[in-house]
Amino acid sequence: MNEFLHHFELDPGSRALGAALNERDHYTQCHSRRVAGFSRLIGLACGLDRADLEVLELGAFFHDIGKIGIPDHILLKPERFTVEDMEVMKDHATKGEGIVRELGLKAGDLIARVVRHHHEHFNGGGYPDGLQGEAIPILSRIISVADSYDAMTKTRPYHEARPVAETLDIMSGEAGTKLDPYLVNKLQQLVETWRGGGID
Repeated sequence: MNEFLHHFELDPGSRALGAALNERDHYTQCHSRRVAGFSRLIGLACGLDRADLEVLELGAFFHDIGKIGIPDHILLKPERFTVEDMEVMKDHATKGEGIVRELGLKAGDLIARVVRHHHEHFNGGGYPDGLQGEAIPILSRIISVADSYDAMTKTRPYHEARPVAETLDIMSGEAGTKLDPYLVNKLQQLVETWRGGGID
């Protein structure tokens, strides 16, 4: 599947920020690059234009950059988060928005908004603003789908990697609640293509 992932160029400031995150939390940096690649593929499947794809890809690359501001004892915790931990972790969305705004990127305000809303849920149950349905920027909704797929299919200290078929079943169950049903369907079609027409 890696051959489908697009490798994009970053400006020096963005590269430096990515390197800083890599030093702090290598997993998150690698995850962010994969999410950027998956997001681009979903965006292409949705027919997004070049400008939107650029914003999408950078928003995906920076979606977790706010974790730089999360304390180590929570960010690098090897087991599942407590309720209290999650409340602190939720701050990464708004912290990330602020960091991106300071980068001076072209379309920086759009990218920052995409970062802010990548944990909103389709039914309004997400954070930080409880946006619902199409009130959530479509680029944020795409990143949410890519983020979920990558997180579930990779091993973490607190869970084993799930098989692709199981991951897609879970995501189908979250369509309409956590995730945009249309975009979950787009991802499923892409995965079928990647895997030669079948899902194992």
